[in-house]
Amino acid sequence: MDTTNCFHCGNEIIKKDEVLFDEKKFCCNGCKTVYEIFSNNDMSCYYDFQASPGATPLDIKGKYDFLDDEKIVTKLLEFEENSTHIVSLYIPHIHCSSCIWILENLQKLQPGINTSQVNFPEKKVRINYNPEATNLKQIVERLCAIGYEPYISLDNYDEVKKVVDRSLIYKIGVAFFCFGNIMLLSFPEYFEVQEFWINQYRGFFRWLIFAISLPTFFYSASGYYVSAYKSIKSKMLNIDIPIALGIVIMFIRSTVDIIFDYGQGFFDSMAGLIFFMLLGKLFQQKTYNFLSFERDYKSYFPIAITKILNDKTEIPVQIYDIKKGDRLLIRNQELIPVDGILISDTAAIDYSFVTGEAVAIEKKSGDKIFAGGKQVGKVIEMEVLFSVSQSYLTQLWSNDVFQKKVDIKHKTITDRISRYFTPALLGLSVVSFLYWIFIDTDTAFNVFTAILIVACPCALALTAPFTLGNVLRIMGRRKLYLKNATVIEQLAKVDTIVFDKTGTITTNKKTSITYEGEMLNDFDLKLLNSALRGSNHPLSRRLYEFIPRKEIREPSYFEEIIGKGIYATFDENTIKLGSSQFLQHMSENTHKKTKVHVEINGIYKGSYVFNNQYRAGLEQLFEKLSKKYKLIILSGDNDGERRILEKMLPEKTILVFNQKPEQKLDFIENLQKEGHNVMMVGDGLNDAGALAKSNIGISISENVNVFSPACDGILDASMFDRIAFFMNFSKNAMKTIYMSFGLSLLYNVVGLSFAVTGNLLPIVAAIIMPLSTVTIVSFVTIMSNLFARNFKK
Repeated sequence: MDTTNCFHCGNEIIKKDEVLFDEKKFCCNGCKTVYEIFSNNDMSCYYDFQASPGATPLDIKGKYDFLDDEKIVTKLLEFEENSTHIVSLYIPHIHCSSCIWILENLQKLQPGINTSQVNFPEKKVRINYNPEATNLKQIVERLCAIGYEPYISLDNYDEVKKVVDRSLIYKIGVAFFCFGNIMLLSFPEYFEVQEFWINQYRGFFRWLIFAISLPTFFYSASGYYVSAYKSIKSKMLNIDIPIALGIVIMFIRSTVDIIFDYGQGFFDSMAGLIFFMLLGKLFQQKTYNFLSFERDYKSYFPIAITKILNDKTEIPVQIYDIKKGDRLLIRNQELIPVDGILISDTAAIDYSFVTGEAVAIEKKSGDKIFAGGKQVGKVIEMEVLFSVSQSYLTQLWSNDVFQKKVDIKHKTITDRISRYFTPALLGLSVVSFLYWIFIDTDTAFNVFTAILIVACPCALALTAPFTLGNVLRIMGRRKLYLKNATVIEQLAKVDTIVFDKTGTITTNKKTSITYEGEMLNDFDLKLLNSALRGSNHPLSRRLYEFIPRKEIREPSYFEEIIGKGIYATFDENTIKLGSSQFLQHMSENTHKKTKVHVEINGIYKGSYVFNNQYRAGLEQLFEKLSKKYKLIILSGDNDGERRILEKMLPEKTILVFNQKPEQKLDFIENLQKEGHNVMMVGDGLNDAGALAKSNIGISISENVNVFSPACDGILDASMFDRIAFFMNFSKNAMKTIYMSFGLSLLYNVVGLSFAVTGNLLPIVAAIIMPLSTVTIVSFVTIMSNLFARNFKK
């Protein structure tokens, strides 16, 4: 029958089933409908990414009626609030850039969808939608209508991503079988056994070798053809083009040789080439998976949450130790790490980290509260429904809303080289072929193929991701948890480091506290206990642990003003805690020490004086850092400890006190305007704005479940004195990248010099290519581990 291709999905059209619309041909009404949807919504540029990129929509009438059941939908949702629902759907058909584009523009196709994000490796799309304007069933049906039917199964929904793609293993197995047998059958001709070969079986064995090579050529190497074809269609030249071209030319040349009895051809070289290249690809895949496994094996966040035991004792536990049924205490500004049920009477939850909306949502006792929310106001208690989802917290941390736009130099280098490498390689191979064709035909084909194979920039392209991936893993093991690999390069560029004082260079665990003023009675201590219990400020937490434990009362009103203090009411009683300016009590502070003042029912009672204990190794750390960096202490406290710090720290250290949160942010901004690359190290509470504004923001974690999503890294407080190591390690990581770039280029220059002169056979080039990948990965791994040895110094 007369056939042509569908404009939408690319499938062949049987003439009798052809559908014409808008001067375009479609294989069915479904494809025509999808095209209409895109056209009506001004999204026809979908077809610019790739010709015929769509999938044929399926007839799904009634298939998703079960999504009308709210109980089922609730099980599928990641997040569920009045005006915001979030769901992640597994979509097997995701395969190219056009898929990503259309799925990240769903809001144009379906009213009610706010945003959609594609996770390409896991083939999942995360959709944020307004349930008042649309519902999950309508979204799923719309996805089906445009050819992206999701896979939904309540039984194994969470296990979909665990399915292993074994196609590469199968291709390697077929290539190995064919390669081995072709080599075996080629032995007579290798050793020129003339009597046996010429008389009877030469033609038979040659055609048998041809037949055995077909599965390797058509099946094992298919990935290279598809990749090269898509690259050419998208008008982009990738490295698979010369590889695919080399394989095809070897096959055609070898076939011509046996047809016209010129020789046995290069089927053994072709099969060996495909086998060794696939082996290199498997090695690359396994290494990436190993790095990913290392990164996800334990929780990213060394932060802790307060767990309430049966005897009402409050203890800090790491978040990945939380189990279903546990009772948790959530203080002001703390992140809710797990889904749970609210036990306290009321709560105000800020879900801006999840939804982008900063308006706090009121919750009542018995309501479900979701991971990723932030408690605002008084302390609350909750019961855990599910154990912590590390992948969810990582996803929250990596949200595009909080990404900093940075210029990644190493990516530019890799992209620039890859961009010009392929056309230059093709040009060199053609010129060399034309030169040799007039001298020796066999050598010309060998040279052409060897150049295409040996000059592979795979090792060049792997240099940066493998180096940074390994460094990321090493830093994670040493309790510095970075958001992504690009942060490492930014660390290497830093020239100015700004430290907060309270809770950053001081430790909460060893602070000595004394009280000055009118003695507090039991009633006063009850109010003080109850007010401090809801705060996350380092001084509040330390004071809460210091004062005698009294009966806890629930405040009727609670407000913590960042950088100033706490105001709470208990029925008719009021209490104010904080700075002297906040309490408007100015008669004290002659010695300018760090103090928390107390006022109850409008009467000033006195103050708790903190004699700060600085972190172990602070002086040595600053001494090391001062040799390479500009160091600044930026504190919201008064300058009472200026003299102590001036004696402890290097002379060039800049000390700035009495800074409000907004002033800290302005200070960072001014440094950046002067051309400095600034790293801010803070506790994540008063410093959230400064952490976000700085080029690199590192949050110190010490049994506090507070972090800023805009920070680039979380450092366990026990590793504070190792900051100099991390900074130096990041610089060495960049050195490793440049050294491995040089090694890759050297390999290509040497390999090409042999290939162009005709001294390199294609089979040898095929063996060398994966070996170069192994060499580069081994080099960066060894160098990274060698640099990491300085950790204890």
